[in-house]
Amino acid sequence: MTLLQSILLGIIQGLTEFLPVSSSAHLVLVPYWLGWQIPAETAYLFDVLVQVATLFGVISFFWKDLIAILKAVWQGLLAREPFADPQARLGWLLLLATIPAGIFGLLIKDIIEAAFSNELMTAIFLWGTAVLLVIAERIGKRTRDLAQLTPWDAIWIGLFQAIAVFPGISRSGASITGGMTHDLDRPSAARFSFLMSIPIMLAAGVLAGGDLASSPQLAEMLPVFIPGFITAGVVGYLSIRWLLQYLVRHTFYLFAWYCLVVGTLTLIVYWVR
Repeated sequence: MTLLQSILLGIIQGLTEFLPVSSSAHLVLVPYWLGWQIPAETAYLFDVLVQVATLFGVISFFWKDLIAILKAVWQGLLAREPFADPQARLGWLLLLATIPAGIFGLLIKDIIEAAFSNELMTAIFLWGTAVLLVIAERIGKRTRDLAQLTPWDAIWIGLFQAIAVFPGISRSGASITGGMTHDLDRPSAARFSFLMSIPIMLAAGVLAGGDLASSPQLAEMLPVFIPGFITAGVVGYLSIRWLLQYLVRHTFYLFAWYCLVVGTLTLIVYWVR
């Protein structure tokens, strides 16, 4: 991997982790489109690092919310009233929403890993993301906010996030769709999606930490990886801010069209080559 490749992929990861267009699909497809021959182990290490970088980006953006949630959860436990405070209740709902994806990911780990080397499957799953975003706009009434969220809503959103373990299915797109099909407004659905990404990304980073620490390539590749890491974190932060503002007045149809077009172009490239 070159320095230019690292920075470009960092930008792509930062943009697509939170925009509903699937970061995993783009990390698979961009090297494929450009003909980059990046060794599998190098690509894996880089993907883990830039995902951790976007974790820092979302934590940086929501740090005030996170402190308020953690403080309320702790005080609720001490008072033996864990759900009395709305912020504490939101914290428990976020934790509940992460469970389906964790279980699903562990059950089909081998299938997921195989999918990440399959450009054809990734393109088809991008069509799936487009369909999900259209469903969100067609079904959602957008009459509720986070204060009205229930445990069943959290599980429902978590089930949608679970299908995003495959490359091409956008994690944010799937979880936002889950929220909007239960009538959350767009900004509330997106906010819950971003917050619930934190425990999932943190758990994935911890699980991959052993692989990073034991890799003989890591020290050698760090000078190349670090610019991509920084770029992914900064761009991820800016992407969250932009999307939350965008969704106040706009729909998800633009992103649905984007996923449809990218998936179709990838299929054309796949069959032509």
